[in-house]
Order: sequence, then C-alpha cells, then structure tokens
Amino acid sequence: MSQAFVAQNLNSYRTGPDERGHFGVFGGRFVAETLMPLILDLERHYEAARSDPAFKAELDNLLTHYVGRPSPLYYAERMTEFFRRKAADAGSEGGAKIYFKREDLNHTGAHKINNVLGQILLARRMGKTRIIAETGAGQHGVATATACARFGLDCVVYMGSVDVERQKPNVFRMKLLGAKVVPVESGARTLKDAMNEALRDWVTNVADTFYCIGTAAGPHPYPAMVRDFQCIIGDETRRQMREAEGRLPDSLLACIGGGSNAIGLFHPFLDDPSVEIYGVEAAGFGLDDKHAASLAGGRPGVLHGNRTYLLMNADGQIEEGHSISAGLDYPGIGPEHSWLKESGRVTYLSATDAEALAAFEQCSKLEGIIPALEPAHALAKVGDIAPLKPQDHLMVVNISGRGDKDIFTVAEHLGGM
Repeated sequence: MSQAFVAQNLNSYRTGPDERGHFGVFGGRFVAETLMPLILDLERHYEAARSDPAFKAELDNLLTHYVGRPSPLYYAERMTEFFRRKAADAGSEGGAKIYFKREDLNHTGAHKINNVLGQILLARRMGKTRIIAETGAGQHGVATATACARFGLDCVVYMGSVDVERQKPNVFRMKLLGAKVVPVESGARTLKDAMNEALRDWVTNVADTFYCIGTAAGPHPYPAMVRDFQCIIGDETRRQMREAEGRLPDSLLACIGGGSNAIGLFHPFLDDPSVEIYGVEAAGFGLDDKHAASLAGGRPGVLHGNRTYLLMNADGQIEEGHSISAGLDYPGIGPEHSWLKESGRVTYLSATDAEALAAFEQCSKLEGIIPALEPAHALAKVGDIAPLKPQDHLMVVNISGRGDKDIFTVAEHLGGM
C-alpha cells in the first residue's frame, strides 16, 4: 500500500479512494487512451452531481416512489429459532438474532436499481443518449433496461451466451423493456466476456454512449461511484436497526461477486469497530477445483481497468471463474474489497455451490422467502456463524436479490423438487 494512502486512512476506513482512484495499491484506471478523456469527463460530472442538491433530490424521489425504498429490515424469526435449536443441541445457549435487509423487494428485484438510477441520471446530465451495460445474472441488465425505458434512452446489454441460456426469464424481461440483448460468444461466454465486449463498444462509440457498470469495479471513478450509490443499503440499515433494537448490529454478511451489494452494506459501518463484517465469495466446486473466489484463491493483477485480486494462472492469464450463480462467477473483485481484505477490516469467507443450494432451500422453507442464488451464498455462512454467537448478537444478512430468476437452475440441480 502507498504510504500516502495508509496515512490518509489511519483514522477512517471510509476515506478513499485517493485522487488517482487507488485504495492502497488497488484500483486506478488502466484504460485505452481513447477512453481516458471519457473517464476524466465522467469523474468531473460525477463530482459536480454529488454536490448538487437538485441531483440528489431527483435521485431520492426516484428511490422512494419508483424503487420503493426504504427496503425493509426483516426479523427472520424462524431462521433465528432454527439456529438457536442447533446451538442448544450442541450444548450452547447461543444463536444470533438474524435480520434480513430486503433488497429483493426493490423494483426489479435486486439492489442493482440503486446504482443504475444514479448512473442514468448522470448520463442524462452528460447529454448521453445511448446506454450500454454488461450483465451476468441479468439483474443489472434488467435494472438498466428499466431505467432506460423510464427515460426513453437506447439500451444495449451484453450478456455471455451461457448466462443468456441460464437466465432466460431476465433476458425476456430486458427485451420486453425495449433493450437489445447481445449474446457474447467469446471466452467462457459469461460475465467477464460480456464486460470485455461492453468496453469494446464504448471505445467505438465514445460520442453518445454511456457505460453503466453494474458492480464496484472497473476504472476509477466507477468503484467509488457505484459504492456511493449503493451505500443507501447500509445507511438505511443503520437507521432501521437503531429503530428496531436501539443500537447498531453486531455483524453484517453479504455475498461477493464484483461486490456492489456488499460494499453498499459494509461501507457505512467500516468505522464502527464493534461491527463484525463478513463477505462471502463463491467457492463453486471447492477452492481446489473450479470456483470464483478471487480473494481466497487469486492474486493481484489488472483487469477491466483496475488493479485487484484476480483468478490467474502461473503465466498471469485470467482464469475462468465458476459458480452456480451467474452473478458471482466473475474472476475478480472490486478493488476496495481487495484493500479491505489486506487491511483486515473485513473477513472474507467462501461457500460452495452445494452449500448455496442448501441455504436457498432452507431460507425458502423457513421464512417463505426465495432468495437469489447470490445471497444464498451469504446465507450458507449464517449457519456457521450464528450458532456461535450469543442470543443478544444482532446479525444482518443482505438479501440482495430474489430467486425468481434462478428457479430453473435450482430445479435442474434439485431434480425439480
């Protein structure tokens, strides 16, 4: 880590990135020369917008009346009791009190709409009329298509052909909303390859096109900008937990792909040392086999405009990630998460496909809430952590999306139930 960044952050984990877009040695902007003027222009417009009361008022209005925020903070009573019985069976009186942050109840069914609306308002402010996006699980694509329909903008969504096949409901939703969905046939035909194609499009169509990145990765200012738009998750959680329990939560859990839902929940709590924070990566078939856990099984490198932890072979070539979840099989992670791992502020765990499927089924049957496969990875670790905590321990799990999009994938693996 750079000495300047370490000195800047001695008293605050919420500071950053620095003026060059670095979180320690991570982040930055490694882009084609053609894109540099666009990146700098985007940064200027974002800095102006974030201090403009009119921009904030318009975004707040949309988040309230279009998205349906605030999303509820729900006490998962039956899951809490389940793990307390598990603790009792082991001879313990423990078992955390579990809350769900219900991002699955947002319009479009996930946290993605928070960030998309902010970026689309920024694109309109910049005079851009054509929006491009990449998507894996399809939720970012649906959110982008939704916002473009709301404002009458052209929308092109790049999606790996493998993900097109396993996320058919979301592909149909995007098309119904007026977006052009472009299947990507290169590479592993998943999220990484969709992002590659979106970047190629942006370089080719610089005049009228705005690239709406869906996660807290990419070249600066995207990681910080996406984080800032997603921080509404953590800001609401602080207020809601104080209202419900009179104090802050004791622990937070969220799944990690690129990491936007997680950083949105985590960031407002980073300077609260009493709050334990856990991010859960996709371990796929296992960390010694095919997986997408770049923090657990990768090393620092450069991809898609930023330096971060990546899955790479011995020659430095990017390896393909694997997860049963289309939204978690990215072979990298947002640079702020890489910094939070190395600083030790956040503990990063991993859950396999099998563990996520079990948690998906368990949550559905215990709480009547069918989660997306992405947050099912976080739910998988609740069973490891919650029984070990005292009963007055307050745990918040970010349910970042609903499982409608994943029912065909789950049915295939569980034999149609």
